[in-house]
Amino acid sequence: MLSRNHIRRQFERAANSFDEFDFVHANTRDGLLTRLEPLLVDATTVVDLGAGTGAANRALGKHFRKANVIAVDIAHGMLIKAREKKSWLSRIAFAQASADALPFPEGSVDVVFSNLMLPWVDKPAPVFSEIARVLRKGGIFAFATLGPDSLQELARAWAAIDDDAHVNRFLDMHDLGDTLINAGLQDPVLDVDRLSVSYKTSERLFADLTAVGGRNALRNRARTLTGKKRFAAMVALLHGAAVDGKISLDLELVFGHCWGAGPKMDSSDFRIDASQIPLRGS
Repeated sequence: MLSRNHIRRQFERAANSFDEFDFVHANTRDGLLTRLEPLLVDATTVVDLGAGTGAANRALGKHFRKANVIAVDIAHGMLIKAREKKSWLSRIAFAQASADALPFPEGSVDVVFSNLMLPWVDKPAPVFSEIARVLRKGGIFAFATLGPDSLQELARAWAAIDDDAHVNRFLDMHDLGDTLINAGLQDPVLDVDRLSVSYKTSERLFADLTAVGGRNALRNRARTLTGKKRFAAMVALLHGAAVDGKISLDLELVFGHCWGAGPKMDSSDFRIDASQIPLRGS
């Protein structure tokens, strides 16, 4: 399980360095925007959920020319950086909020765009239910996330050293699709891409992870500092598995979109007029 407070603090600290090292986010952002192109939706309100430093805001504004874009993030520092990029002509607003408690009325949003926010969600079901609540009928939820094959090199190296939790676990496509449907979203379409990132040194690898807020945020992570010997042993395993002297991290990139079904009917809202029920003949 993930610690929300730890995640928020990580991304607050990473706000100043994020743009320089967000090449994975840039890859999935471009892939997500490309997948949005053939989808027709007349949008007036677009939410960039987990907006980070707002790198997607201008592109979303160009794609949905009539829309107001609202950048939402849990980290205030990220939103400050996003605001610095805003031109005075753009229709972009900013809101600090958690993904499972969005500050929007029911059925008021046409598009929810989310690039690599879901890997930092402890329980996706409440987030998907909240997206289903704010999304109008026929609106689009488009997202990119990580699949369970991601960061297995790190997971295997740590598993050989100790039994502590070091690497997040990610939902596979089938569980993701089921969770979307159970939340009230419709017709999910998902596909997978792969990305391999190589590093000459482990120092560079961990520096990159730190710069984008990608360090261990598991709630059951060890609360003490990792010993130098254990960390060195883990790094040695990473280097031992290196190919041509380079450490590779493989990422399973999951892209998806689904549709809003409109507000759910509460069971207390159903009414039956007894006078309209035909009687059986005696």
